[in-house]
Amino acid sequence: MDEPQRELPLPFPELSGDLPLLPARMVNEYQYCPRLAYLEWVQGEWSESSDTVEGRHAHRRVDKPGGDLPNPADVEAGERVHARSITLSSNRLGLIARMDLVEGDGNVVTPVDYKRGKRPHVAQGAYDPERVQLCVQGLILEEHGYQCDEGMLYFAESRERVRVAFCEELRALTRNAIDGLRLIAAGGRIPPPLQDSPKCPRCSLVGICLPDEVNFLKKEDTAPRPLAVARSEALPVYVQARGAKVAKKGEVLEISVEDKAMQTARLIDVSQLVLMGNIYVTTPTLHELMARGIPISWHSFGGWFLGHSFGTGHKNVEIRTAQYRASFDDSVCLRIAKGLVMAKIQNQRTLLRRNWKREEGAEHVMDGFPHDLRRAQRAANLPELLGAEGQAAARYFGHFSAMLSRHDNVSMRFDFTTRNRRPPTDPVNALLSYAYALLVRAWTMVLTAVGFDAYRGFYHQPRYGRPALALDIMEPFRPLIADSSVIQAINNGEVRPTDFISAAGSVALTEDGRKRFIGTFERRMSQEVTHPLFGYKLSYRRLLELQSRLLARHLLGEIAEYPNFTTR
Repeated sequence: MDEPQRELPLPFPELSGDLPLLPARMVNEYQYCPRLAYLEWVQGEWSESSDTVEGRHAHRRVDKPGGDLPNPADVEAGERVHARSITLSSNRLGLIARMDLVEGDGNVVTPVDYKRGKRPHVAQGAYDPERVQLCVQGLILEEHGYQCDEGMLYFAESRERVRVAFCEELRALTRNAIDGLRLIAAGGRIPPPLQDSPKCPRCSLVGICLPDEVNFLKKEDTAPRPLAVARSEALPVYVQARGAKVAKKGEVLEISVEDKAMQTARLIDVSQLVLMGNIYVTTPTLHELMARGIPISWHSFGGWFLGHSFGTGHKNVEIRTAQYRASFDDSVCLRIAKGLVMAKIQNQRTLLRRNWKREEGAEHVMDGFPHDLRRAQRAANLPELLGAEGQAAARYFGHFSAMLSRHDNVSMRFDFTTRNRRPPTDPVNALLSYAYALLVRAWTMVLTAVGFDAYRGFYHQPRYGRPALALDIMEPFRPLIADSSVIQAINNGEVRPTDFISAAGSVALTEDGRKRFIGTFERRMSQEVTHPLFGYKLSYRRLLELQSRLLARHLLGEIAEYPNFTTR
């Protein structure tokens, strides 16, 4: 029997130039899951979970610096060492670590790493990622001239210490993890997701990584577990009162008019701040929202989307690089645009079929959409695709009034014959334009948060001030979210004919009308649907993020096609 081939160490050379030092925590993440380490270290992804919050709570004491770590050449034998929150680095190793606690006598020291939870009952007293992270700290301490043969893991919940000996086996495992992380980072290609791993459900980045969804789209053998659908209670806060002021008061946003407090919202409950018209936001409020990653979207008083403010932006430059590369490839643009337009046509047909209210059947209308789909599929370029989309839109909006109720004179007050805009000349078109403006804002916020450039698209051509990618990817969702909100608002009497004003041939919503329609739109965004591919339920609000991340996975080459969302 042949002896198995041994692995040869492939150490990285000493760091030079502007290459960053590897944090010990990232080596832990690599040992736990290489894909997780790549997402956090290379792509700059991060998401909070109960585990990360509990971890910070467990570190609250040791995160406060205390005590000094003396020079090993100056310390005397038997001298007690006790230092908290010490940061050390080594260029030769390419490592940096923030050590919770360093204890010792003389130049013989022991790093103590605090962990949340209870001590695991495993053979070595702890799992490999934690042991490797502790060993990294030991290697750095040795580089600084200390003798470090072991470390301690302190588990906060069970209040137990676990001794970890820095044996040759652990040192080899640690060096392999260090070199492995450096190699995948230098390679610039994200590792594949884990297969049906028990690690995924508790991972804070599961909604970004999408392990089961990516594996399913590659193989289509096992339906994804509902891992990536954690419910967020945070919602957008709209402010449209003239002369309103938004200020931060502790952990609360306070909205006031003429120095009189009108409303408050806890920062933890705010997903974004939407400002309609001339709203004043204090500088401390801007700083806090940027620090928390809460974007602000700015609109004209009539609802026209002007732009948005956020912090330094997403660190994931790989997504934008892939986006730009694809946007200059005509064949890729046409393929993505075809999928978006065909999904839009299918969803228009579904919405008409579901909401048809005329006595005569809808079959004569439904029969025309397959022709539009075939024309879109055969389109040889973007202008031909635009023609197919226009033909389907004419068929759809030509029968849009069939989805509006006729009771209480609704059909007379909300008469609709054709789609018009800039400016809209009737209440229904005014509602549609306003709904599309809200949807563009929602998509721009989500795409920016995921890491895209919302202004570089594939179907809509780039033009100054136009979020082309947001307009692209929202196409299938126009009927499902925007048009559906308009139909619901009219048919349920949530928006009344008196909620509109007409001037110079243009029709617009009043302030009260906008407030009520925003409520309708946001309820639609919170409504849960079943994903046709993955089988689990999620809100439209979460669906927008999921589809954005799937587009990123496609552009980065992880999945062959972008899976458009269509409903039955």
